[in-house]
Amino acid sequence: MTEADSRPSRGRYAGILLLLWLTGLYLRLPVLIAPPLAPFIADDLGLTQTGIGALTTIPVLMLAAGALPGSLAISRLGARRTVVLALTVVALASAARGLAPPALILFAATAVMGLGIAAMQPALPALVPQWSPTRIALGSAVYMNGMLMGEFIGGGLTLPVIMPATGGDWRIALVAWSTPGLILAAALLVPRSHRRDGDASPDRGWHPDWRGAQVWQLGLLLGAAASMFFGTNAYMASILEARGDGGDLAITLLLFNLSQVLASLTVMAASRFLIAKRWPFVTATLLGAASLIGFLALRGAAASICALVVGFCTAMQMILLVSLPPLLKTPQQAGNLAAGMFTLGYLIAFSIPMLGGVVADTIGHAWIALAPVVLYAAPTALAAWRLDLPP
Repeated sequence: MTEADSRPSRGRYAGILLLLWLTGLYLRLPVLIAPPLAPFIADDLGLTQTGIGALTTIPVLMLAAGALPGSLAISRLGARRTVVLALTVVALASAARGLAPPALILFAATAVMGLGIAAMQPALPALVPQWSPTRIALGSAVYMNGMLMGEFIGGGLTLPVIMPATGGDWRIALVAWSTPGLILAAALLVPRSHRRDGDASPDRGWHPDWRGAQVWQLGLLLGAAASMFFGTNAYMASILEARGDGGDLAITLLLFNLSQVLASLTVMAASRFLIAKRWPFVTATLLGAASLIGFLALRGAAASICALVVGFCTAMQMILLVSLPPLLKTPQQAGNLAAGMFTLGYLIAFSIPMLGGVVADTIGHAWIALAPVVLYAAPTALAAWRLDLPP
């Protein structure tokens, strides 16, 4: 079969891109519908600051714990089957969060959902070359845009759109966001390529090189960006409520998550000036930390603008970091590096915000929850400056 023969028609290819975009949406949407619903869940179940933070940080921990098993699953099942299975788990577990109380069901379902997302995350890059072999860059850009739009849609539209449509019931809101994932999983079962994606054999060299400097450098930087992003999402509602600005939550979340899309467009427009350069990492790290301090210190529109800058900086860091492994390593080694980077980065992104929640509960001030995020992020600018990057 020639390359021309294997190329899908324009309409069929548009359908492939739509499925990739929708699947990318569920990499983040189920996680980020929790922060806007946190005040309702906390009131219903009596959660502490630590419990509120766990709604967002537990999936992050699962992203770290499931990164390497996810890669192994791809080698055994193939990329498409892994995505279908993982997406089904994500949708069912996300909806199951609404079965609480008891709170144990809420947190257990959240953990299972995070494991599903952890398997999807490495499976999508493996699926793109099978479904879009002649336009790999476009396919990758589409699902990454879907992921960022999932952050914006989940965090920005839950309060103004979904909650009114579901009568203000947070349980029904979870089901409303989760059910389309099952429909999408069924659509993904239909083969989109002539290639077989279930006959891959395990790669003996699938594990990261933990003795190498790059995996630690990238992991530390990803941890700073992800902990700032997920930590701000997790505690924004409680911080605004504590200082009497709860009415600003919807617009602040909307701006914070909209900035993710703005960052992706910026990187696409100025990629030659941003990718594989040190200064964007250093600038985004320091500016993000400074803006987070501004969010904690200021009120009203100024605080919302600071939140927008925080979201923009963290998104730019994460996009640029994901682009580095293929530039630093061969294709096979790039997967290993990425797996190690995700494992370390998301482990940090779980630990730092959770530490903040514990400290905030102990001291009794909500804003303290984000102090460890700032203290960790600022020094990582030095790690960014010392990155060994290709010309």
